[in-house]
Amino acid sequence: MIALLRREMLLAARHPADTLAAVLFFLLVTALFPFGVGPAPDTLARLAPGALIAAALLAALLPLDRLFGAEAEDGSLDQLLLSGLSGAQIAGAKAVAHWLTTGGPLLLAAPVAGAMLNLPVEAWPVAMLALGLATLFLSLLGTAGAALTLGARRGGVLLPLLVLPLAIPAVIFGAAAIEAAAGAGTPRPFLLLLGALVAAALPLAPLAAGAALRAD
Repeated sequence: MIALLRREMLLAARHPADTLAAVLFFLLVTALFPFGVGPAPDTLARLAPGALIAAALLAALLPLDRLFGAEAEDGSLDQLLLSGLSGAQIAGAKAVAHWLTTGGPLLLAAPVAGAMLNLPVEAWPVAMLALGLATLFLSLLGTAGAALTLGARRGGVLLPLLVLPLAIPAVIFGAAAIEAAAGAGTPRPFLLLLGALVAAALPLAPLAAGAALRAD
């Protein structure tokens, strides 16, 4: 499993287009808000929590449709399934690799996006923590969704329709945590709820993805 994770990281390093596209999409979406709602600092600050979380989750969705697709086409996915690893282990390694190569760079870009949306500097650490948990939750859900839609016609269209409704709690709790930090409140309850979502998805999503891979 560690060797598979290392392989995924090496592939991402050699072909950084997906990571770069996700980061640029995240920054461009947040940059559009001042043009749409006006440059008033108070208005932007009110919109910043929800805009950051929603833009990050949409950006993290971009590489998901290719998570298993290329390997299914060239037969390497079948080799992985015959390697002795369970389907859940393969899916777990894929989810971790997706988060490291997509969620991690989005966290580094979060302060830039927060500055564009006039998010108070004191809320940036909480925003990064909330984005980290929310994108990890999406990576787990997205891995299961990518496995379930593998081989389906127009699977790239079905994947967001399957994953985004399930990610709504992460948007709510993540935005509430950032809003609380920006307003001198306590973000701890919302961060704990985000952590609970991740804790529930950690065992369930790889099992569901593994079962779908074996069925395919």
